[in-house]
Amino acid sequence: MALLVSLPGGNQAMAWILLLLMSAACLQAGYSAVSSRLNAYGIIQPARLSGVQGGFIEIPFSFFFPWELAEDPQMRILWRWKNYHGKFIYNSSSGFIHEHFRNRLILNWTQPQTSGVLRILNLKEKDQTVYFSRIHLNTREGIKEFQSITGTQLTITHANKNNKQNPPNSNPASNKTGPKKKKNKRNPQLKPGTKGQREGAKTGPKNPRRGEKGLPRGKPKAVPEC
Repeated sequence: MALLVSLPGGNQAMAWILLLLMSAACLQAGYSAVSSRLNAYGIIQPARLSGVQGGFIEIPFSFFFPWELAEDPQMRILWRWKNYHGKFIYNSSSGFIHEHFRNRLILNWTQPQTSGVLRILNLKEKDQTVYFSRIHLNTREGIKEFQSITGTQLTITHANKNNKQNPPNSNPASNKTGPKKKKNKRNPQLKPGTKGQREGAKTGPKNPRRGEKGLPRGKPKAVPEC
C-alpha cells in the first residue's frame, strides 16, 4: 500500500522521511507481535467440570513452551487446589499426594508428553473447588516453571437414588411372590390309610387253588367201617 504525503512548499524530502519513519514503526510493531507468539508458553485446562459424588472425574491438561529441553529435562507435573497459591495436592516426581486425596489421585502422564489427565476417584463433597496444574522444566536456558492461571472449577453433584434400575431380565413382581411350585401329577404321594392303600390290601387271589400247603387235594377218601 502506498502512502502519499503532501506538505506546503512541495518539500518532497520531508515527505519521504516521514514515510520511512512510519514504515519502520509498522515493522517494529509486527516483529513484536510475532516475537510474543514465538515465545509463548502456557497451560490449557477446561474452565469447568462436574462430577457425581462417589464417582470419578478426569481433568485433562496440555501445555506448550518455546524453550529447548535439556538432555535431562526432569519434567514434573504438580497440582494445586482452592486458589492460585493454594496447597499442593500432587507431585509427579516425589509421588506426594495430599492426605485428603490419599489413594484417590491418578496422573495419566509420562515424560516427555505435553498432555495428560488427572483422575480423582471416589469424589467427595469437599472436592468441589478449583484445581491448577503447574509445569516444571529443565531447559537449555535453565529451569522454567509456569502454572495455569484460571484453573478448572470442579462441581460435585449428589447421586439420584431414584434412578436405580433393575438388572436386565428381572421381574420385580415375581421377586415378591416367588416361583410357584408345580405339583407332581405322575407320582402323587399318598398318606397312610388312603384309598389307594386300602384297595391294595384287598387285592390278591380271591379263590386260592387247592393243593397249596394246608389245603386237601382231590376228593376225600371214605373211611372203611369196622
